Amino acid sequence: MGEIKLVIFDCDGVLMDSESIAAKAELSIYRKYGLKIEAEEFSQRFAGSASVDILKELETELELPVSASMLDEIVEAVDEQCGKHAPMISGAEIVLDRFDQPRCICSNSPQHRLKTMLARVGLYDRFRPYIFSSKDFDPPLNKPKPDVFLKALKEFDVEASEAIVVEDSVHGVEAGVIAGCRVIGFTGASHTYSGHSDALLSAGAETAIRQLQDLPAIVEAFGKWESISD
Repeated sequence: MGEIKLVIFDCDGVLMDSESIAAKAELSIYRKYGLKIEAEEFSQRFAGSASVDILKELETELELPVSASMLDEIVEAVDEQCGKHAPMISGAEIVLDRFDQPRCICSNSPQHRLKTMLARVGLYDRFRPYIFSSKDFDPPLNKPKPDVFLKALKEFDVEASEAIVVEDSVHGVEAGVIAGCRVIGFTGASHTYSGHSDALLSAGAETAIRQLQDLPAIVEAFGKWESISD
């Protein structure tokens, strides 16, 4: 057992209900290039993935080479739609008032998008300056690489076993596990799908929740429970 000293939130799909909006924005570009896939399937396959990684994976299906201009087009569409329209996950602002522990954000989204989304709903000042992006690295080190989590742990001088990560995607859960953190899966955003919780648990999450309001009690319990990896 060990005290929980840091709570690390993913942003898209955990604090902001932005994954479905991002999927639709990306699909609006991909369909111009001939990709035939529904938004629900796209979200299930790629939630939590960086745009550049999605583009590389779809290169064969599109029968097109990855191009910088296409990536720019995708990123611009996601920035615009998420920046203007993504709502906050229900209860996020209330839950933050119930934590004694320090908290931060670790995301695959770029800093400018995070600031735009979070500021619009009043969450940016609740976290800054502790908002970390995989794009802060050169080159970017997107989840499932663990580097963005390791950066947060170093900033707070916290051992990985003393930190909880809250993630909605398999890639995010995998990154948290690789970093050595304890991970809670979240399935309360609009892009959730049948088998979502099972996928997160299989990736290494110790438990999964559908409401952020349940998170403080789980964090408290984790301070008493042994990690499943111990």
